[in-house]
Amino acid sequence: MQLEDLKKLIRDVPDFPSKGIMFRDLTTMIKDPEALHIMSEELKKIYKDKGVTKIVGIESRGFIGGSIMAFELGAGFVPARKPGKLPSVTVKKAFAKEYGVDMIELHSDAISRDDIVVLHDDLLATGGTMAACYDLVKSMNPKKIYINFIVELTALDGRKNLPADCEITSLLKY
Repeated sequence: MQLEDLKKLIRDVPDFPSKGIMFRDLTTMIKDPEALHIMSEELKKIYKDKGVTKIVGIESRGFIGGSIMAFELGAGFVPARKPGKLPSVTVKKAFAKEYGVDMIELHSDAISRDDIVVLHDDLLATGGTMAACYDLVKSMNPKKIYINFIVELTALDGRKNLPADCEITSLLKY
């Protein structure tokens, strides 16, 4: 199995979460042991020589690939969560979504100035969640920030909402 073969394992769910949306369900890919291994190896290849110290995974599907990357790279894992889910002092950022406003939070002590950080989520659509997460992490002044996705929906042009000076990678593009 090759990287592009993983697309065959991603389920398309029409009209979810609302009419007209084609949802790309990665759970059907990650339940396959070989596909999960290939995904893991590809993520490791991208960042193995970049000195990464922290992976920030965005709730909730970003926790899966983010945890795998942290383990493979010997880095720490930091969850980016919805409001009220983290038990200590947080920093937060509101952002617009297609159907309203949402917020993302990190523990205020999660990232240091010495960190090299990869922000990870399963899918890039419009980029609003990742842009908010980037702003939060950037405010903590790490040495470097990278952005990564498993899947990118190129027709939605979400990259335009992300920082131009940041290296952005996606394993699979639709």
